[in-house]
Amino acid sequence: MTYAGDLTPQQAWEMLETDPNTVLVDCRTTAEWAFVGVPDLEVIEKNAVFVEWNTFPDGSPNQAFIAELRDAGIRDDNEVIFLCRSGHRSIGAAEAATAAGITKAYNVLDGFEGGLDENDHRGAVGWRASNLPWRQS
Repeated sequence: MTYAGDLTPQQAWEMLETDPNTVLVDCRTTAEWAFVGVPDLEVIEKNAVFVEWNTFPDGSPNQAFIAELRDAGIRDDNEVIFLCRSGHRSIGAAEAATAAGITKAYNVLDGFEGGLDENDHRGAVGWRASNLPWRQS
């Protein structure tokens, strides 16, 4: 593994809740944030950071990903938790962050809404299904 590790959504929430140095980075696309919803950290007096791993609308890799993390205030000593739709893109984001010196980079298993089920639907697992705070943007 080339990043700090995988966390369940509940483990991610507990880290965010208890460690002031932990940051949540939602690395989905602007369309996903707008139409699916976003994690809401207001109750723990934090804000999620939103940086696309792949850009919308063409899905190409965001060449400025690390620069945008830095611009958002992410430092090498932060514990950074990456969240995507299903927990796959966030692995790439955690690996890239680790390679850039952010050595405490984590992936959220099942992401915000999980993978497709047998009916090609999402939402049975992940951040939202774990009843963690979120809002429609």
